Amino acid sequence: MHRAVTRRRLLVATAASIGVSGCLGRTKNVAGREQPSQVIIRITTRPADSDPHAIRIARHLAEHLKAAGIEPRMRTVDETGLYREVLINHDFDVYVGRFPRTRPFDPDVLYPLLHSRFTAEPGWQNPFGFTDPHVDELLNEQRRTSGADRESIVEELQAEIALHQPFTVIAFPDTLTAVHDETFIGWNRRWAMDPLGLLMLSTGDVDLQSDGDGEGGETGDEEESARTLRLVTTDARPTTNLNPIAPEYRRHGTFTGLVYDPLIRETDDGPIPWLAREWDRIDDRTVRIGLRTASWHDGESISASDVAFTYAFLADTSLGNAEMSIPAPRFRGRSTLVESAEAIDEETVEIVFTDANPDVQLRGLTVPILPEHVWESRTDLVSLPGGIELNEETTDAQVWENPEPIGSGALRFRERDPDERVVFERYEDHPIVTQSETFPEWLREKPAFDELELSVVPSDIVGVQRVGEDLADATTSSLGPNAVPRIGREARARLVSTQSAAFYHIGFNTRNEPLSNPNVRETIARLIDKEWLVRSAFQGYARPASSPLALSERWLSEDLRWVDRDPATPFFGSDGELDTETAREAIQEIGYRYDDENNLLVREG
Repeated sequence: MHRAVTRRRLLVATAASIGVSGCLGRTKNVAGREQPSQVIIRITTRPADSDPHAIRIARHLAEHLKAAGIEPRMRTVDETGLYREVLINHDFDVYVGRFPRTRPFDPDVLYPLLHSRFTAEPGWQNPFGFTDPHVDELLNEQRRTSGADRESIVEELQAEIALHQPFTVIAFPDTLTAVHDETFIGWNRRWAMDPLGLLMLSTGDVDLQSDGDGEGGETGDEEESARTLRLVTTDARPTTNLNPIAPEYRRHGTFTGLVYDPLIRETDDGPIPWLAREWDRIDDRTVRIGLRTASWHDGESISASDVAFTYAFLADTSLGNAEMSIPAPRFRGRSTLVESAEAIDEETVEIVFTDANPDVQLRGLTVPILPEHVWESRTDLVSLPGGIELNEETTDAQVWENPEPIGSGALRFRERDPDERVVFERYEDHPIVTQSETFPEWLREKPAFDELELSVVPSDIVGVQRVGEDLADATTSSLGPNAVPRIGREARARLVSTQSAAFYHIGFNTRNEPLSNPNVRETIARLIDKEWLVRSAFQGYARPASSPLALSERWLSEDLRWVDRDPATPFFGSDGELDTETAREAIQEIGYRYDDENNLLVREG
């Protein structure tokens, strides 16, 4: 990427806004006339005990904002509160957080994240309020094209994201997990703490090098596999809320992903039919799907009407009872790929997609299918108790805790103690058991456990200790680097490290001035030394990056490939030390000024 061209283009693109951009903090005199005052930016993130990486990134940013003459205001909230403020109410200036992990990471995940049609919607739908017609056009085009044409469009899309900086990618962290192999093995095959990863676990001797191509196999007897998989976590949300479409309670959705099945599951090796038995393409935008013979956990049969209901419900959780549709925030990017779903008969559903790219269409078939007889009564408009406020109308479906979920997945809910534990049991009537011959060999007759118990622990260290004392088989929430030495002191525990696609980033609320100015966002991004943060905050267990597609060899733009330095927003300094003079000169270059005490001022409009 050519920095001179990029910066010149930014300056031209926002020249008209230079004279009117304001700031997030102002003062007025007694006559009511606005007076110049210091720029104030609020930084929202999670506290150190729940996300030490995020708080260190936030403190690094706050320190350098202060040095550049901007007054930072730090605020820490729990993860549920962070997602509610950022994803639902859009009540923030800057936040530090993680993008929800998606595997495989198709570029289409950027569609809901950045398209202007989603600026008013909750969830991971453009929380930044970012609008740009050219980016919208690129997002639309990548859904319609394939092959080399799509790769070219995605490359240009990455350049535009780097140019406008609605969010700044910091790093892709390693997922650090403490495990022991005395009961279950196979933790190294992929990131184990997702639905397929847990289903792939085995008992007995198995080829640990198998990557899911059927090379490995179990040799343990049936009696040995009748066990409880014991997991520990510092995140209590799965014990209090099991609603698969609640955005503030779901990041990865590991356990709801085991309770609720999609039509297909995506893997690195291609799609696996799940509730779908087969599908036939009718034309470029239409697919007819035959369903497996399967049942919900309460014994009701799964029918094509459940599938049709799910897509209508995700598009409008009020099902027409509100003046405007209220879509489910979670899975919004995938559900918008489907134009309509119609039940042809009890076992056949016809799905019409909005665009013709078959690779992207598959993502629309990965949403969880919901039982109509359970969710059809959850369409009423509601207000939240306990002083919790939402800026938009919502329905019972989105705020319901779903305390005893009924799905169709390989695991069935059994019991829970809120904030302490939740227990699931193997669903013996699941097709992976009853129709195992129709699944890949490495998934037949899974899971290898009869029940899964998830317990809440107060800290990473306690979680590692539980694993070391054989009171748990693995930790699920990613460990902080400070817990790694403790794993080394536990003879029965070992470290499993896998690359996560849940990148850390800084998100800007472009609805607010001066963050509406891309020059300001780009300059703030250059206050961050990503390499230094990887060394210090992540202790090397991460990879610095400038693109949300940095983990993909296929999709990553060569111009944004990290080689020795940040190719998009190089740091104003080195080794974590800010070159204050250079940073202030860059801020003045875009039209801002300082007072005699080097405070960055609101420009008078």
